[in-house]
Order: sequence, then structure tokens, then C-alpha cells
Amino acid sequence: MKTDLIIINANELLPMNSNGKPVSGRSLNELKIIENGAIAVKDGKIIAVDTTDNILKDFELNDSEQVIDAKGKTVIPGFVDCHTHLVFAGTRENEFVQRIEKQRNTKNVMMGSGIQYTVSHTRKAEKEQLIQLAKKRLKRMLSQGITYIEAKSGYGLDLENELKILEVHHALKSLQDIEIESTFLGAHSIPQGYNSKEYTEIVINEMIPYVAKTGLARFCDVFCEEGFFSKEQSEKILNKAKESGMLLKLHADQLTNTYGAELAAKVGAVSADHLDYAYEDGLRAMAQKGVVGVLLPTISFVLDLNYPDARNMMEMGLPIAISTDFNPGAGHSESMSFVITTACLKLKMLPIEAIASATINAAYACGIGHKVGSLEVGKQADILIMDAPNHKYIPYHYGINLVESVVKKGKVVHQNHL
Repeated sequence: MKTDLIIINANELLPMNSNGKPVSGRSLNELKIIENGAIAVKDGKIIAVDTTDNILKDFELNDSEQVIDAKGKTVIPGFVDCHTHLVFAGTRENEFVQRIEKQRNTKNVMMGSGIQYTVSHTRKAEKEQLIQLAKKRLKRMLSQGITYIEAKSGYGLDLENELKILEVHHALKSLQDIEIESTFLGAHSIPQGYNSKEYTEIVINEMIPYVAKTGLARFCDVFCEEGFFSKEQSEKILNKAKESGMLLKLHADQLTNTYGAELAAKVGAVSADHLDYAYEDGLRAMAQKGVVGVLLPTISFVLDLNYPDARNMMEMGLPIAISTDFNPGAGHSESMSFVITTACLKLKMLPIEAIASATINAAYACGIGHKVGSLEVGKQADILIMDAPNHKYIPYHYGINLVESVVKKGKVVHQNHL
């Protein structure tokens, strides 16, 4: 059979086979590793994954449009960044310095005022300016091996500007190689001039119906946190989104326990993200309902806050994903490799657990695990060739980019000259 691409001789190839669901518990450490691995691709889809010897029995290298020799390298699925705030104007490096100087009063005041700063700049920015800013970020993400992202609105905080951000998401899909799942996060913070009750009603009665009608966002998210949206307000917003045909996500229990984990299970969210202060009962409820827990360890690192208990979560069977939480505040980094290293060092995850959390489980946190996140026959050929002799080396050699080649839908779309 003629092929478009064959990758051969990988020291290690990590398929991340998931049997149609996120990987949790002990299954994470039972994930298959193929030594001297190879993969064959045709029409953007994976058609074979095996050892090089077995692949070469079935496919002729001369019949392939492209052959890549990955000798000495590790081959893994493309990273899925399942929690990002991609589109904004107004970076916050001054806030970064203020945190160092400890010039903030409370966590909530710092976060709220920071969000408002970015909102004011994003509202002033023209759509084309936001597109160009986001394209630059996406280019960096691609170079870091990120091939699919979830992107949230949330820096508009009124219907006009939330729609502007969602329209930028839509425009970006045809302007670069990374695929984007869009999330409406109108309930990110309370805009100036409103109280939480007033703004909650605006989100429910004005924003969600219009966003759902346009089809610009597949998901709806809420920042359920003290000083932002209460559990009761969050539940009302999420139920309205669910009635409108949207899938649900939730910023839960980041700074305090607001019973966000319990709420995520109750409303049937696809994921609940952060979970730094979540109680065990809520986490067990999530595990029972199949809600993916998205952990954001570099945010805890930057803010010098509590880290979620990932080991306990995994032991109770809760599927874990990890993400950059790319944003203009505490998450201003496109490096998934840094997230993986932080997950290993601070969440005590083993390298294979962290890589699975950045690939197959992250894909399920975006509702796309059926098509990306693993190297399985029939799935989309989103593949990374890492300049690493084995998967353990990826978090071990931290602070640099080990991505050598990025394959998206079967085509090499980026190469780093290492």
C-alpha cells in the first residue's frame, strides 16, 4: 500500500492506547511502549503502529511520499492543551513584579483586578489586532508540540466583546495549523458597574442564548470561586448552557473550596479544572460521573499556592489531564514540556502519567478523545518526534524545547533546528 508518511526506528513510541476512554489509576502505568517503533500514515490518518520490523514487512519505504528516521528519538502524540485563554490584549508583567514584591492584599483582589486590566485592553482592541496577537501565540504553541487547543473567551465580559473573541477563535481555525475547540467564558469575572447577581442574569438571559444560536462555542465555562461566581450562580449558568445544547466545563476550587468539584459531577461537566482545594467527596463524585480533572501545576508554581493531590486523585480512579492554562496573568507560557516537568516534580506524577495527561486525557477533556490524543489506527495523525532517547528524558531535561518535528494530520508542519 502506498503511504504518505512512515516514521521508523524510534527508540520509544508511546501510542497512549486508551480503549475509548480516558486513562486513570493503575492503567496509566500499564500503557504500552513500543521499542524500535514505527508508524504509517495515509490521508492524514494513522494506518499502522508497530515495531519497525513489522511495519517494514507490510509497507515499502519506496512507496511512501516521506520517510522519517527517528533513530535515537521518542515518538508521542501531539500535545493537547485543554485549558487556554488564547485571545486577549493587555499583558500583565507589572502584576508579575507586584507578586514578587508582595504588593497584593488578597488572592481574589489580585486576580479580579488583573482580569479587569486585560478586559479593558481587549475591549479596545480591533479584531484584526487580536488575530495577529493570537497567531503569534499559536505559532509558539506549535513549536512546543501543541497540535490542538481549547480556547476560552472571558476577556470581553459583555456580549459584543465576548462574541468578538469567539469570532477571532473561528477566524484563526483557517489561518494556522493548530485546531481549536472554543469555550464561552462570559462568567470569568464581574465587570465594573455590576454586582454578581446582576451580571449572572445577563450571562443567562442575554449571552448564552445568543452564543448558542451562533454556534461559535461548543463549551460553556464558569469561574466558580469566592469573590467571583458562587456555586449557586455557577449552577444556574451551567444549566442554562446545557439547556441551550452546550457542553460544560468549570473552573473549580482553585483558591478555596467552593464545592466546584461536586457541582461539576452534578451538572455532568466534561471537565473540572484547577481543583487545588477540592474535597475528596467532590473528587470521588467526579470519578463516578467520568468528569476529567484538569490540573494546572504551573499556575500553582507561579502563584506559590497549594498543589492539587494528583496521586490521591489517580488512586481513586479520577482521570487526570494537565494544561498550560495559557493566559496573560499567572499562566503566560506556551510550554507544555514545562507543565509536564512541573507535574512530575510537584504533583509527583511519573513521566508516562504526565505525558498521558497532556495527550490522551487532555483530548478527552476537550471532548475529542475519539479522534486525537493517541497514536491508534484510524485516528488523526498528530505526532511529535522528540529529541529524547526515551520518554523519561522529556521532563528530566527541563527548561528547553525537545520537540524536533511536529506532524499535523499526516504532514510535517513545523521543525525545530536543535
